[in-house]
Amino acid sequence: MLWRRSRARAAARARRATAHAADHADERLPLYEGGGLLRKAFPDHWSFLLGEIALYSFVVLLLTGVWLTLFFHPSMTEVVYHGSYRPLNGVRMSEAYESTLDISFDVRGGLLIRQLHHWAALVFLAAIGLHLLRIFFTGAFRRPREVNWLIGVTLFLLALAEGFAGYSLPDDLLSGTGLRIAQGIMLSIPLVGTYVSFFAFGGEFPGEDLIPRLYALHILLLPGLLLALISVHLILVFYLKHTQWAGRGRTNRNAVGKPMFPQFAASSGGLTFMVFGVLTLLSGLAQINPIWAYGPYRTDVVSTGSQPDWYVGFLEGSLRLVPPWETSVAGHTVMWNVLLPAVVLPGLLFAVLYAYPFAERWATGDCAEHHLCDRPRDRPVRTGLGVAALSCYGVLLAAGGNDIVADTFRISVNALTWVFRIAFVLLPPLAFMVTRRVCAALRERDRERLVEGEETGEVRQTVAGGYVEGHEPLDGERRYVLRAHGYGVEEPESSGDEVER
Repeated sequence: MLWRRSRARAAARARRATAHAADHADERLPLYEGGGLLRKAFPDHWSFLLGEIALYSFVVLLLTGVWLTLFFHPSMTEVVYHGSYRPLNGVRMSEAYESTLDISFDVRGGLLIRQLHHWAALVFLAAIGLHLLRIFFTGAFRRPREVNWLIGVTLFLLALAEGFAGYSLPDDLLSGTGLRIAQGIMLSIPLVGTYVSFFAFGGEFPGEDLIPRLYALHILLLPGLLLALISVHLILVFYLKHTQWAGRGRTNRNAVGKPMFPQFAASSGGLTFMVFGVLTLLSGLAQINPIWAYGPYRTDVVSTGSQPDWYVGFLEGSLRLVPPWETSVAGHTVMWNVLLPAVVLPGLLFAVLYAYPFAERWATGDCAEHHLCDRPRDRPVRTGLGVAALSCYGVLLAAGGNDIVADTFRISVNALTWVFRIAFVLLPPLAFMVTRRVCAALRERDRERLVEGEETGEVRQTVAGGYVEGHEPLDGERRYVLRAHGYGVEEPESSGDEVER
């Protein structure tokens, strides 16, 4: 009995001490107000995890990037290599390339961390791209989330620049070829191209300053901007709430899902370890960017079958598709074959991405707030435009490897290039029309299901001698979802409950 009383007194003292400490902390920090955030609802649909995968990949990039900075030397000073990789012993190379070889072969675990960093970069960009596609096709960019859409597009643009800068740092033959192409793109800009190239490279290509400058951008400026914009993006997600799929109890006036703590925190923590684990497995089992096989960069050598990382593959393809068009004006040559695919095209792409939410609002006259996700079939024009853009991107990405495809299948690279040119012109409008028709057919099918019910597969003979297929009414949840997307007038809750029973 005495033991129980002493235990109860100890527990009471602990509760009073905890409350006292919490009161003191709340006087200095918004502790009690922040407790409401722990109950914030998060949707549990799988498509909402794409943004989380991008976030956790970025965490891996930060951790591995900090580790790599301890061993990498961002210098273009020439040295003679004497290291563990014997095929390159005695070869002249930059300190940047030499330190990358040392990380790969002489630093314990260095190759694993290098590959982990590279794989995380690829997954980071892929997750951002898929996340943007999910937002686009479901209409989650509409009011009041236009600013978050703009931030997301900017994050994608900064991630592309960050990836290209990191890809170029080792100063190997493959990345050096990419930098040579980048310099050609700079030179294609009318009037100021030469000045832009001299400023970027610190003189004639390749110069001595580019790798240190890219290194500063890669570890300081671009990560800082990414961190700042990701923070603003997450704050706006908290403030504006997530969009959600239509369903019982889910309206434009609420947010239904798992509370942040403990359910969402537990599932999100599990996803974090899954992302870390998959990236580590890829790093240990799937070789990527073997710079020792390419050798150091030399201005008079181009590696056969050079292919950039996938996120800039569409630029490579666009450069290969445009014919050699040039125009001379007042003694100046305008290289349309470089300017159009490598400057105008990506500029137009991001201009359209930035402007689309406002263009759609103007075209449809829809200024209302939207917190429910659209099904792609219910917005056939938007879905058609998205599929057309994806088909255009796919053609450019495939064209970036036209030489590899031609060599693999023993076909003419010139004929293949013309096939890609024709596909670039004809495939997007064809994809748009087919997608619109498919969306219209799916919507008509949903209307039939709502009126006639679901087919049971049973066929009965009528009194007149004909045959009819049996149907059964849709369950209440599916009827509710269809009506929420505009298929007729929405029924009251009681009607849906009766159908469900």
